[in-house]
Amino acid sequence: MSLIIPKWKVPKQVKAISTTRLGGCSVAPYQGLNLGSHVGDELAAVLENRQSLVVQASMPSAPVWLNQTHSTHVEVVSKPTDQILDADGVFTAQPGVVCSAMTADCMPVLLTNTQGTQVAAVHAGWRGLAHGIVENAVELFDGEVIAWLGPAIGPSAFEVGDDVLQAFCDSDSQASIAFKPTGKAGKWWANMDQIATQRLNKLGVQQVFASGMCTYADPERFYSYRRDGVTGRQASLIWLE
Repeated sequence: MSLIIPKWKVPKQVKAISTTRLGGCSVAPYQGLNLGSHVGDELAAVLENRQSLVVQASMPSAPVWLNQTHSTHVEVVSKPTDQILDADGVFTAQPGVVCSAMTADCMPVLLTNTQGTQVAAVHAGWRGLAHGIVENAVELFDGEVIAWLGPAIGPSAFEVGDDVLQAFCDSDSQASIAFKPTGKAGKWWANMDQIATQRLNKLGVQQVFASGMCTYADPERFYSYRRDGVTGRQASLIWLE
């Protein structure tokens, strides 16, 4: 198992990781550490992968898993639960609750405050990002917020149409600088890191750290829905010790 530790400056009680597909017991096309139970993989393999992750990462409890639908809903959780929650973000102020966001090209956003008393994990696909998932998560925090942007589809791989460009520009005209023409009519390369950073900066979040890792370009380490279609999910997780 190979875990990514975010490079950001946060209080020592804030623990965060992002998984890769390396390790695990799932077989092709989910080969590796697939954590998604909704993608067609054998449930027994997914559960074994999840349990291995808890042990390897020395988690205080099993993660709170989400049924993600590209909504803007952030669930506030005060204790560990094995119930799958209908949300695209999870927030807690309680030590021992592991917040998670599953992705396979969409952007995982991990958040904490500078006091290290609150944390959240957000699944930010373009729809959620455009419609306010990050704003809804940041609103829950007290004090200054720090953000980490995990592995997601990169700016040279994420081709979108005019509808996506328009969705972002409708709420912020400056968003246009995060889109570059592909050379095809009505098609653009979208820079999710840049868009998320713009959104966070606008909310007063100045400390934004990005992994810069592209899921699409790295099939050995990452699942990518756009690249493979049928594929697994990695996760980004955060908790308070």
